[in-house]
Amino acid sequence: MVNSISFRNAILSVSVLSFLAAIIYAFVKNFELMGLLLGAGFVTASIGFKTFESVKKFSYPAMIFAAVTMALTFPKYFIAVNGFALEKMILPVMQIIMFGMGTAISIHDFIGVAKNPRGVFVGVTSHFIIMPSLGFLLASIFPFSPEIAAGIILIGCSPAGMASNVMSYMAKANLALSITITTVSTLLAPLFTPLLMKFLAGELINIEVFKMMFDIFKIVIIPICLGLLFNRLFSNKIKWMKEVMPVVSMTGIAFIIVVITAAGRNSLLEIGILLILSSIIHNTAGYAIGYWSARLFKMAERDCRTVAIEVGMQNGGLASGIAREMGKIATVGLASAVFGPLMNITGSLLASWWKNRDPDSSAMKTDSLAL
Repeated sequence: MVNSISFRNAILSVSVLSFLAAIIYAFVKNFELMGLLLGAGFVTASIGFKTFESVKKFSYPAMIFAAVTMALTFPKYFIAVNGFALEKMILPVMQIIMFGMGTAISIHDFIGVAKNPRGVFVGVTSHFIIMPSLGFLLASIFPFSPEIAAGIILIGCSPAGMASNVMSYMAKANLALSITITTVSTLLAPLFTPLLMKFLAGELINIEVFKMMFDIFKIVIIPICLGLLFNRLFSNKIKWMKEVMPVVSMTGIAFIIVVITAAGRNSLLEIGILLILSSIIHNTAGYAIGYWSARLFKMAERDCRTVAIEVGMQNGGLASGIAREMGKIATVGLASAVFGPLMNITGSLLASWWKNRDPDSSAMKTDSLAL
């Protein structure tokens, strides 16, 4: 016990010292060393977070920030290896992630649509109305270039991300409803995402609707169907897959974010603060409007939490994959690279806040306020 506490204190001390040293080197404009120190600070913070149960969930975002810092500091190492462009790996990595999603669900999960059609309808409809509308509004307000503005709309038009299921579980929300909404919105993405992009972003960039439909179909539908089939045939024989695939998915998302960050480094350094601000507004407004749209339909508190999380958390990996297929990973793909890590942090904070508040008592308090 004493050794573990000593290790925790030592690793967090190294993290704090690394961040302080990074600030010093920022003043003397030694940005490469500053980047190394920031990366070391995030890595040690990630290790330290794992020793605290209350902040353990922030370990993954901290590691993402470490990788992003390295990509911004030394972009050439994350753009190509021995002449091979790493962005070519985004499509197969996304297909592996979607395959993993397929292995995690079964035909029985779709029974949730029949059991709670109103919840699924409200969740999916809110998702494809609220986030695209917010994305369009933010793209219109902020002074971004057309392609980066289109990327903000694209993240809004993407389906719910798998991270939302984890956050729903943490928030004492309706996990079954969360999984169903994520699955349905993902399966509807080949139809709705291209049409919404054409309608909302068609004046910013050229949107080839049918090509985008096919791209999403090969990124999403084919791998998920293969995953479903795999789950059907081998779920009882290869049980380790359920433990391995989430790790593979998290690693894959981290890889995609790093590659996009390196490719769009110059643009990100120019408009990074504004893009972070717009992503925070997009994400948190999605939570708030999603929650109250569910309240408007008199849904239970657990279901309201679920809809809020499903609306606010997007599939940044899929948006990145679409941007790659459009040949605009360094511009259209930037919004998803920023949105992904931020939504994991805000989602964790929201889930932790809700976790300590019983859904039934929260519902009674909300109802009494409404009266």
